[in-house]
Amino acid sequence: MKRWQRQTVGMAWGMGLCVAALACAQQPKAGTAKASGFSAQTVEEKARALAAKPYQEPPIGVPPSFEKLTYDQYRDIRFRDSASLWREEGLPFRAQFFHPGFYYTRPVGVNVVEGGKARPVPFSTEQFTYGPLVGTPPKGKVNGFAGFRLNAPLNTKDYYDELVVFLGASYFRALGKGNLYGLSARGLAIDTAQPGGEEFPTFREFWLETPAKGSDTVVVHALMDSPSVTGAYRFAIRPGERTVMDVDSTVFARKAVRQLGVAPLTSMFLFGENDRGDFDDFRPEVHDSDGISVWTKNGEKLWRPLKNPKQIQTSSFHTDGLSGFGLLQRDQAFTSYEDLEAHSERRPGAWVEPVGDWGAGSVRLVELPTREEIHDNIVAFWVPDAPVQAGAHLRFSYRLSWGFSPEGSKAGGSTVAATRVAAGSKPGARRFVLDFTKASVEGTGPVEAVVTASRGQVLHPRAEVHAVTGGFRAAFELMPDGEGPVELRCFLKRGSETLTETWSYLWIP
Repeated sequence: MKRWQRQTVGMAWGMGLCVAALACAQQPKAGTAKASGFSAQTVEEKARALAAKPYQEPPIGVPPSFEKLTYDQYRDIRFRDSASLWREEGLPFRAQFFHPGFYYTRPVGVNVVEGGKARPVPFSTEQFTYGPLVGTPPKGKVNGFAGFRLNAPLNTKDYYDELVVFLGASYFRALGKGNLYGLSARGLAIDTAQPGGEEFPTFREFWLETPAKGSDTVVVHALMDSPSVTGAYRFAIRPGERTVMDVDSTVFARKAVRQLGVAPLTSMFLFGENDRGDFDDFRPEVHDSDGISVWTKNGEKLWRPLKNPKQIQTSSFHTDGLSGFGLLQRDQAFTSYEDLEAHSERRPGAWVEPVGDWGAGSVRLVELPTREEIHDNIVAFWVPDAPVQAGAHLRFSYRLSWGFSPEGSKAGGSTVAATRVAAGSKPGARRFVLDFTKASVEGTGPVEAVVTASRGQVLHPRAEVHAVTGGFRAAFELMPDGEGPVELRCFLKRGSETLTETWSYLWIP
């Protein structure tokens, strides 16, 4: 899976904004096409009608020369800041657009909504500069853009920082205050890591609602299409310490779907303290996320550190009631990464909180092997137990938060801070050392490590106060009884009181 964020979108936010001397650029206002009525039901009606028709692959929409752009050439095409949508009006958000070409040869339509009317935003070469590696703009008609980004005063009140990007298939990602781009999200994931290959739904068209002056929210609508499903999405986006998206989605199934992945998150894990592998690298760790957190409605909180496996590895966390899940970057110390370019300590986490009852299902974690950090190899999503049949009409609403601690104030309690694995005291044994943060509940008496293994023998479990951090350290050894994988769990308690979340780990010889 190519990491579009470093190979394509990364170009745009890494190249900076154009200088004020380009202020003559054409503003991408609504076009001359006749305005059409727009309401909350418009996109859903389009998705329903689309689902009743056979799937058609959208045509190539750029000249042949722009199909063949190289990475460096695509980087050399820059959107003019002076052409930003809503810039002249002084609104709290601005929109900028990505040029089609390179990987993005099938442009998407973008519309502006105001006063209950929608008008298309026309593509114009005057909105972009074409550097020496590209030379001349495309000749011929181009219908649409590759995608867009929204800017807002996120880190300071006087500067419009990049806030969120929609680009490629149904991918999008956002930042909380102080973050740098890392993991991404998608509209849907279909048949991920299943025999027969994965299907990637695409956002075909967008509608951007013009925000009111002084508003803290901008609303984006998207029309999704794929061979198996169509969908209507509404994103209400609010920037802040945690940037929050309230997502409402309606999905129509053209045909039965074997594995429907709801609210998918995608990230990268190359190596870390628990899984160093054989990487010969000066950096202690390289990842955009270091674990997955799963909360159930019965109050259980699980944490599983991520790994870069030798072969595709899928974990499933079943629950009759989901409270939330997310991919997080808990380790936020520069010394854990020592990377002056990537600054992985500033990557955001993303947290999915269902709105309403999603019923029984599983949080699915897929870990793929990779040798390079330019590839996303981690995917997490929700899979409902109920099968998705042809003609099905499904609704999912959720809150998607981005930031250093996207779970917000509900996180609480003592959490896993580090996982380390080493040789045990006996031949064949493995030692596990777990650090937990300080518990929010004070108390006296000994702390006990409760450790279970699906197979093999747990040896020497113990727990103690971590004198340096004020938290706890737990340690134990595993003596395997064969060559198969072992599911491990550990939490700390004092008497009858549970102090920590539950550490969950799949150990494979």
